Order: sequence, then structure tokens, then C-alpha cells
Amino acid sequence: MQNEKMMKLAADTVRLLSADAIQKAKSGHPGMPMGCADLAIDLWFNHMRHNPKNPKWLGRDRFVLSAGHGSMLIYSLLHLFGYGLTIDDLKGFRQWGSLTPGHPEYNHTAGVEVTTGPLGTGFASGIGMAVSAKYTAAACGMAESGLLDSKIYIISGDGCMMEGITHEAASFAGHQKLDNVVVFYDSNAISIEGSTNIAFTEDVAKRFEAYDWRVIVCENANDYAQIDAAIAKAKVSDGRPTLVVCKTTIGFGSPAKAGKASSHGEPLGEEELAATKKALGFPAESFYVPAEVSAMMADRVAELEKEAAAWDASFQKFCEANPEKAALLSKMLNKEVPADLTEQLLKAAPLDKPVASRASSGTILQKASELVPALYGGAADLAPSTKTNIKDGGDFCPENRAGKNFHFGVRELAMGFIANGMALYGAAIAYSSTFFVFSDFMKPAVRIAALQNLPVIYVFTHDSFYVGEDGPTHEPIEQLAMLRTIPNMTVLRPAEATEVAHAWSYAVRCGKPAALILTRQDLRPYDAATAAKVDIEKGAYVVSCEEGFEYLLIATGSEVNLALDAAAALRAEGKKVRVVSMPSWELFEAQSKEYKDSVIPPCCKKRVTIEAGSTFGWAKYAGDNGLSIGLDHFGASAPYKVLAEKFGFTAPAVVEKIKAHFGA
Repeated sequence: MQNEKMMKLAADTVRLLSADAIQKAKSGHPGMPMGCADLAIDLWFNHMRHNPKNPKWLGRDRFVLSAGHGSMLIYSLLHLFGYGLTIDDLKGFRQWGSLTPGHPEYNHTAGVEVTTGPLGTGFASGIGMAVSAKYTAAACGMAESGLLDSKIYIISGDGCMMEGITHEAASFAGHQKLDNVVVFYDSNAISIEGSTNIAFTEDVAKRFEAYDWRVIVCENANDYAQIDAAIAKAKVSDGRPTLVVCKTTIGFGSPAKAGKASSHGEPLGEEELAATKKALGFPAESFYVPAEVSAMMADRVAELEKEAAAWDASFQKFCEANPEKAALLSKMLNKEVPADLTEQLLKAAPLDKPVASRASSGTILQKASELVPALYGGAADLAPSTKTNIKDGGDFCPENRAGKNFHFGVRELAMGFIANGMALYGAAIAYSSTFFVFSDFMKPAVRIAALQNLPVIYVFTHDSFYVGEDGPTHEPIEQLAMLRTIPNMTVLRPAEATEVAHAWSYAVRCGKPAALILTRQDLRPYDAATAAKVDIEKGAYVVSCEEGFEYLLIATGSEVNLALDAAAALRAEGKKVRVVSMPSWELFEAQSKEYKDSVIPPCCKKRVTIEAGSTFGWAKYAGDNGLSIGLDHFGASAPYKVLAEKFGFTAPAVVEKIKAHFGA
């Protein structure tokens, strides 16, 4: 362990690298990195298990900067510890094409474990990492070995603590006794508008005690001895997650701006930056790293490499002695999927009678869980309705860390980010589930999952006004349109059990976020000939067609059967019709123009789209002269068959709308 003088010099180096980069960019947040430099350098140097030469090393602790606006803190650390960020990278802070964007981005900068920025989301993602660490160790029989006993270290600020997401996630973590979580609360009492007293006066420590967290208070986290003692204590588990209240001075080291809101979200200014360097005993040179700090870091990195090598040797011995456990861990880490997954899921699909797609999904999920060890998750207190419990899978809890069923409670926002963290840990294809209307509560998590390209599956059931008696508060109308606007997101609304099996297969294999939109009401299964045509991965395909067709009906989910019934009625009147199932816009748009034109020929102008939700966006497929049948108003409370009649979602009503529109 280095002496206090050298640790202060290293912390001051972090402060000034951060301030220099922000000054050069003419934007950023210097106050937080300057205030947390002592905490961060001590954690990374003396306490955290990591390997700069292998940022993805399995044995590492995870570091999450939930206060992502302070990104120069982690960038400075990554530079000093040799993760590959150069001084030129620091000079490129917030610039086009740089490795140092305004907020940390996962898979963009080596050593960044999670994309953060929206406050509190890193906190909740870190809880998800802790969950997956516990589950992975237990499921693979490695809990006793101590090889996967990594800690999740999180730095959160006052803004994180104000956001509702931390309330939900902290409550969950306390209930689950996630003792591998250590949160450092940067309590500097400053936000953008000034003192936090203008909006935030609760006792955070007492709140976390109520969540059943251990709370440690460091009265001066800018004092090396105090913060080092606090971290050392926090590392030793008492069976609960730990919150370390770190009382810091924002902008620490700045003569005129320390402790002031002016250091929070804007550069110090050239004069104040110069004054800060002078006050800290540094030369006026920009991006200066003292030679003794470089040497100190190089020595520590060499030690960290040796520690990682020792862990690797122990891990190798474990694997040799426990080949079955090692094989299971490998399957989870590699998210291994059987080559015949689709075929096996199709065999599990219930095709003998009409069933709701949420029910066929639940049956298919049992098989998917059996075949794919990395697939696990749960629901926001709705598993009996979303059909997402794994039978005989056990419940994840402090007494059973290998339980496959996760009970997130009525905490949809936290559930979304916890699932993200589970995926980020690296050994999970995580799924979460709730009623589709509550995707509104999860939107931030879904968006950040898509931004990070995470293997997360959303099971959204009760997908339309067919929810019925619960009424408009529970009947999704605009949510499909919302999900479809998210880049890198795949939305799948299957028509019946065969399509559900294909949808699950795709979602498990695709390696990025996917949403399954499923019904409450029963859906008629395809006959064998139609089932053989299913091609989910092309996004849309022809279900039924006559040569020389004049009308083209395009539908998703429960409306595919409606389209088939309407087509039958039109055919009875001598009309020729093509019916297309379009379970995924995104997958269809990824196809060649030739394929898309073969399914929806441009020459066919009598096009009809049918979906029990907002018609927003459907004009693209209906065309200028086409008809979009949907619901552009909220639902109502009544039995779903009554609503179908009132809202015009019956075959006779659809036929009449088609005739009226096209003058047939």
C-alpha cells in the first residue's frame, strides 16, 4: 500500500486530468471527478480486483460510475492504470469519434462496464450485475470456491439518490441481501441548481437502513485515511449490501469553486484551472502526469497481473477437477444455444387447440430454459399472468441463489435495469415480464439495453384492448409504436403458438434486445400447411394467397386470424386476397428489396393493415391509397368480445371497412 503522500498525488493527478479535458472540450462536469478522486484512486489502487491487461477478466470486480456525468473520473483512471486510453484520448473528450464520450459507454471504451448517464440507472444495473454474479456462482456450483465472489462497486451521487430508480433497486437489493454490492454515495450536497437543500432534504442513510442495507459514514472522503478505512470495512460482508456515505467537497482543490454549484456542470475556466494547479503544486502544463505517479501505477498494474494469474491458476484447477461445472459455466458465458433450438421449441408448442400466446409462450419457455442455461429471469409480480415461472426452477433468494425464478416485485423500472445488469455481467440472456401497458414504466431500461446491444428479452403480455374488463388504464394502444421507434430493438408480435416458438428461438439467439408481445385471449393455431410457411426471421411472410390477388391484408398477432377470416369472407364474394403475417417490422426492413416486394408488391394498391393498437407508422405498408385498421383512441372496460364488436375488430366489420374504403 502506498503512503498517503503518493496517494494524494495520484488523486490530484486524476483531478487535474479531468479538469484539463473538460476545459479543452469547453463542456463537462469537473466537480464530481475532483470531489471523488481520493475515493476512486484508493478503490482502484488498493482494494478493487481488476486486470488492466484483460478488461474482461472473469475474476474481476465491477466498477459502475452511476454518476455518469463525471465520466472524466473513469477515463482518468483508465489512462493511469493502463487500460489503453492515451493522453490523446483524454484530449479528445466529448469529440467526434473519441473513446471518451460525454458519458461512459459500454463496449466503446475498454474498462467501462455499463453505459451510464441517466441518473440512477447505473445503480440499478449494478444491482443486476450482483444478482447475476450470485446466480452464476450458485448455478455452476462455484459458490464455495470463492472464485466468483467479485464485488460490484458503484459510485452514485445526490442526483442518483433523488431518482425513483434507486428507491426501487435498493429495496430489491436489501430484500435479496446482495452483500456483494458496495455503493459509494458521493454526498456533496450540490446539484445543478445549487444546494440540494432546495429540493432534497431526506436522510439517505436512514432510508437505506430501512431497506436493510448496512450504512457506513465517512465524514471526510477527501481524507485518504478516512476513506481507506471506510472501503476496507465495506469490503468485509455482514450479509447485506453496503452504502458508504462519502461526504465530499465538489470541485475539491479549486480555490474559488470548491463546494460550489459552479463547478458541477461547466469547465473551471482557464484562470481557475491555473489557480487550481498552483494550489495543488502542479506545473501549468496541461494533461501532466508526474513521473512518480506513472511509475507507481506501472508497479501496481504488474502486481494486479500477478494476482489475476494466480486466480487464473486456481480457476484452471477448479475446472480440471470439476469438468461438468466448468462446462456449464462455459455454456452460460458463451450463451450457448443448441443448433436445433427452433425445432425443439416447435415440438413443445401447444398446437392442439386455441391458446393465448402468453400461455403458449409459457409452455415454450419451459423448454427454452431447459435447453439454454444462460436463459433466466422473472416478472414484476405478474408471473402467474405472464406465464414466465420456470416449473421446478426454484426461486432466487438469499437461501437459494440458484433459483431460476426472479421475483422483482412491483418495480418495473428497476426490473428493466436489473435485467440489463444481469446481461452485462456476461453470463445471462435475461428476460423480464409484465403487462404490455407497463412497458411505459420500463422505457428507459429498454432504450439503454438497445444502446448497449444487450441480450435481454422482454415478455409483454395482455397486449391490446382485448385485456377487456380492466379498462383503458390497462389496455395498451400506443406502446407498440413506442417500442418500434427504439433503434436496435426487435419487436415480435406472434400470431399463434407456432410463431411464438419461432419468436422465442429468434429472441434467444439474436444477442440483442427483443420484445415478445403476447395476448391475453386465445388464438386459433395454424393448420399444418400454414405452420410450415412460418418465417419469423424475415419479419413478414405470406400466410394465404390466391394467384392474381387484388387485396392485400397485412396483420400482426391476434389480428392475423382476423385477417384470415376477413379474407375468407371476401373470397366468398369472389374477391382474390393475399394475407401476410408481419410479426416484426424491424426484421422485415432488414430484408432485401426483392424479398420485401415479393411479399408486399408495390403494384398492389388495395392494401389493408390490421393491428389492435395505434395506426401510427402503418401508412408505410398500407401505401397512399391503403387502409389502416387500428385503434387511435383509448380502450374501454367491457368483456373483450364486446370491445371487439364495438371497435370493429370482427370479420364482418373489417370487410365492410374494406368495401367502404376501396368502393368495392
